[in-house]
Amino acid sequence: MNAADCIFCKLAAQEIPSKIVYQDDDLIALEDINPVAPIHILLIPRKHIPSLNEAGLDDAAWLGRLQLAAAKIAQDQGIAANGYRLVNNCGEWGGQTVRHVHYHLLGGRNLQWPPG
Repeated sequence: MNAADCIFCKLAAQEIPSKIVYQDDDLIALEDINPVAPIHILLIPRKHIPSLNEAGLDDAAWLGRLQLAAAKIAQDQGIAANGYRLVNNCGEWGGQTVRHVHYHLLGGRNLQWPPG
C-alpha cells in the first residue's frame, strides 16, 4: 500500500472527517471509531511509514514527540492521574490491521494485564 491509498494518510490530511482531539506538524490524534476503552484515541503520524519496523534513526525525533503528545492528550482527557496505556501494534501477529504506524491511547478504566 502506498500513501495515496492509505486511510490513515487520508485521516491525517483531513480528507476524511474525524473527531480530532490534537494535531501538530508531525501528527494528528483522533477518537477511534471502534473504541475498546472509554478513552480510545489514535495517534497517527503525518509521515507514512508502514510499521515501526520501517522507522529509522531519522524518525526518532517525531517518535519522541508522539509520546510527549500522548502524555499531553492523556492529561487533557483527564486520564493521566489514574493511568493509561499507549499501544503500537506491529505486524500481523502484533494485531496491526492498517499498514501505517500508529498508536492507541487507552484509558478511562482499569486496564488489565496481560492484554490478550
